[in-house]
Amino acid sequence: MSTTTGEPTLSFEDALASYDPVMGLEVHVELGTATKMFCGCPTGFGAEPNTQVCPVCLGLPGALPVVNATAVESAIRIGLALSCEIAPWCRFARKNYFYPDMPKNFQTSQYDEPIAFDGHLDVELEDGSTYRVEIERAHMEEDTGKSLHVGGATGRIHGATHSLVDYNRAGIPLIEIVTKPITGTRERAGEVARAYVATLRDLLKAMDVSDVKMEQGSMRCDVNLSLTPAGSDVFGTRTETKNVNSLRSVERAVRYEIGRHAAVLAGGGAITQETRHWHEDTGITTSGRVKSDAEDYRYFPEPDLVPVAPSRETVEALRATLPEPPAERRKRLQTAWGYSDLEMRDVMNAGLVELVEETVAAGASPAAARKWWSGEVARRANAEGEDVPTYAARLGVTPAHVVELEGLVTGGRLNDSMARQAWEGVLDGEGSPTEVADTRGLELVQDTGALEAAVEKVIAANPDVAEKIRGGKVQAVGALIGQVMKEMRGQADAGAARQLILDRLGQA
Repeated sequence: MSTTTGEPTLSFEDALASYDPVMGLEVHVELGTATKMFCGCPTGFGAEPNTQVCPVCLGLPGALPVVNATAVESAIRIGLALSCEIAPWCRFARKNYFYPDMPKNFQTSQYDEPIAFDGHLDVELEDGSTYRVEIERAHMEEDTGKSLHVGGATGRIHGATHSLVDYNRAGIPLIEIVTKPITGTRERAGEVARAYVATLRDLLKAMDVSDVKMEQGSMRCDVNLSLTPAGSDVFGTRTETKNVNSLRSVERAVRYEIGRHAAVLAGGGAITQETRHWHEDTGITTSGRVKSDAEDYRYFPEPDLVPVAPSRETVEALRATLPEPPAERRKRLQTAWGYSDLEMRDVMNAGLVELVEETVAAGASPAAARKWWSGEVARRANAEGEDVPTYAARLGVTPAHVVELEGLVTGGRLNDSMARQAWEGVLDGEGSPTEVADTRGLELVQDTGALEAAVEKVIAANPDVAEKIRGGKVQAVGALIGQVMKEMRGQADAGAARQLILDRLGQA
C-alpha cells in the first residue's frame, strides 16, 4: 500500500484482484453558439472579466430568459449522433444550490425530461477492439461563472486570501452527456474512459457544435467511480472527480480513484459519497464537498421558459445535417492513404488525422505527411506537453511546409538526412524548408566525377568488403555506402552511390 500520494492507495493490480470498477462519465460541452443560452450576451473566450454579462445571465430581479434556438438544434443533432431518442416534448428545470459562481442561486438545466436519451457510442481501443458505451441522457443547461481564488499557493479556496468571480461564462450553452454505468472494463477501465472522451470529442468537433478545447474548459469530464467486490452485481458508493480537462487526466483519475477506493475498503473503511478535485501536477484527487443527491437540489419546472417540442420534421431535417461519422471517415481515409492498421492507429493516437488530411490535400504524399508530422515535430510537441496540431500552429508550421520539403527530396536537391536537418530548421523558426536549405548549404553534390572518385577511394580502402560484394553478398554494400556518405560529408545521393559501387564490383 502506498501513501506517497497523500492518501493510502493500493496498486492498480492489487485493487483489481479484489474489486471490479464501475464508471459513469459526465461530459460537459460548451456549445459554439454566438450568444448565451438564455440571453443575447456574446460567448467569446478570453474577454475581460464581467464584460459579457447582462441582467439575465447575472440573475437580476425581473430579467426573463429566452431559449437559444441554435443551442436547441445543436442539442438535437448531438443526440442523434449518439443514436439517442429525441424527446417530442421536454422542459427546463431549476436546479437549486448556492455557489458563488451561480448568480441566480439556481442553474437552469433539465432534470427528468432531457432532450435526448437512451443512446450509445462505440469506441475503438488501442488494440483495435471496440467497446460500446451506453448513453443515459444528453440534456441542455447553462454553464456557471468562474471563481478565481487569490493569495494561496494552489489556486484553491483553501489558503486563499480572497476570491474573485467572473460571470462571463455564466449562461453559456452546455450539453451534459451522461453515460449509463460502465462495467466489465477491469484493467482497461482507464483506457475505455479515455477512448470514450476522445471519440466523443472527435464526433463533436466533426459536427462543428463546439471547439471542444479541453484546455480552455469548453469540454470537461466528471469521472464517477465506485468499486464492487469481484463477481458481485451490487454497486459500491461512488465519488465524482470534477472537471477533468485532458484525455490523459481522465485515464489517470480513473486509475488513481480505483487504487484509493480499494485502499479504503481493504482497510475496513467506507467510501464517502463526495465530489473530489483532480490535481494535474501530482496526479491525485482531494476531497471537495459531500455529494448531493437529486432530491437535495429541489428540482422544479422552470416557470419562465416554455417547453421545447421539436416536430418530427425538424428532427429529421437536423438528422440530414450530420457529418460522416469520424470512425467511418477514418476507415475511408486509411484506404485512400494506403496505411496499415498500425500506421493509422498511430496517426489517430497522435491526433494527426486532420493534419495529415490537410497535408495530403495540399499536395504531399500520404507517406510524407505521416513521416514528417509524426517524427521530430511530434517529439517536440510531446516534450512541450502539447498536441501536434496546437504545437505546429503555435510555431506557424503548415502543411505547405511539408509539401515543399517533400518536393526538395523528390526533386533531387536533398536526401533524407538533409531533409531532416531542413525540417529541424523549420521547427527552430529559421524559415521555409528552401530557406533553411539555402542558409545551411544543404544540397546534394551533383558532380558525378566527385562521387565516382569517392566510390573508388572507399572500394580501395575496404578490399575485404569489396570482395564479399564481388562474391554475391550484395547486402554488404551498405557498409560502403556509409563510407561514401562520410567521404562526401553527407551530400551524396545514397541511391546513386549504391549503383556506382555495384557497377564497379560487377554486380550491376
